[in-house]
Amino acid sequence: MRKTNKWLQLSTTAALITALALPATAGAAANQPVAVLAKEAASATAQAEYGSFLLQQYGISLDKAVTRGQFSQALAKVVAATQSITETEANAKGYVPQAAGTAKIAAWEAISAAVKAADLAELAYTYSEDKVAASLKTAGIAYQQGGALSWQAAQEVAVALDTGLVSAGTLAAIKTDGDTTGELAVQLLGKVVEFHGDYKNYLGSVQDADIYGKLAQAWSESSIIKAGELQEIIDTGLKQNLITGYNLKDAAFDPHFDPERTITYGHSDIAHAIQLIGLLKSEGIHAKVQFEPKTSAFIYLKEWGEPTQSDDYQVVQIENGNFIAYAKEYDLSFEFASKTEKERFQPLVLKYAKRNQEDVTGLLKASWWQPLYHSRTELADYPVITNNLIKEGRYIVQTFSLNEESPKVVAGLKKLSDKLNVETYKFWVDQPFYNYLHGESK
Repeated sequence: MRKTNKWLQLSTTAALITALALPATAGAAANQPVAVLAKEAASATAQAEYGSFLLQQYGISLDKAVTRGQFSQALAKVVAATQSITETEANAKGYVPQAAGTAKIAAWEAISAAVKAADLAELAYTYSEDKVAASLKTAGIAYQQGGALSWQAAQEVAVALDTGLVSAGTLAAIKTDGDTTGELAVQLLGKVVEFHGDYKNYLGSVQDADIYGKLAQAWSESSIIKAGELQEIIDTGLKQNLITGYNLKDAAFDPHFDPERTITYGHSDIAHAIQLIGLLKSEGIHAKVQFEPKTSAFIYLKEWGEPTQSDDYQVVQIENGNFIAYAKEYDLSFEFASKTEKERFQPLVLKYAKRNQEDVTGLLKASWWQPLYHSRTELADYPVITNNLIKEGRYIVQTFSLNEESPKVVAGLKKLSDKLNVETYKFWVDQPFYNYLHGESK
């Protein structure tokens, strides 16, 4: 829902493998190179994704040869972030034992530490000898009692293989007693983040056949967000005209995408979202998709007439006879396969999802006069504005403003309560929405 408020909210590589159909007479062996190449390509993509994520989220960058200290420090950062504790507390868990006189860390030690950090240890210790042997065999490792690998370590390596914490191919290349490589370390750290639910969070990809149904279901299951005391405080700001509106989001839906390849698009009509994804697919664009529920709150003036309420649009009358309206909306965050594909997004929106006159065909359903999409990183032809936001627990309240108006917005928010911590950052937004903030209609 968009009225006269000058605000709105910020939130947030799908590999296409063509099946090679060969005649039955070609034999199974003829298909093997294709399968192997496809698996290797997917593995390399996942490895690059983990490495990029670890660097962006935690500042972790590892050498090809990883030392014990480097892995211990990196794991402590991940554990601290995923378990909401300090790095000192994470180190105290002792996942990576100290070893005097050696700077290297064996592969099995790193795997053992990751199994514990991923909260898989109890499962590992249920493994029988036969089960351990079968699991290790997938990585070309023969388990022997009394060998270099202890029984507990063997169980931990086995469960790591079975749960995908480490791939059989990666382990087969270095063996359990080999030195931990950067590739193995990145894979283990990325998986620990994933097992705690802090890795990339998304519905699916543009090219997925079932993405439309998933999106429709996500919209159906979402509802107007309520944030208790925090929302009551911000509503007071609306009543006092300290702010003209705000958006409310749930941080649990944050996609954790790579900002260099991400654009976030806001709207209120789910059919529009479905058509937008169909448009991207038809143009051959590959992107991960996350649906982020949001609620927009603004003043509904009494002269606009009696508001019609529904599950998706609710109002509360205030002292001066006006209303505070709460409208169910969403953000779609797209993480494109490349920066080039990200740059292709705007021309498509301006051509097919921006209304320039009342009656027009050839546009997506419910296209807005001023569509809203934005990026945390610079893009050509995107003006810069400011997001003013407050975080409390899992809730985020935020309002967009022109850069020069941000200090006034921040001051207004801080007047509401000395408990509020207001953050700001600049980001890049589409020109039509920038015009909207200037009071223009197109």
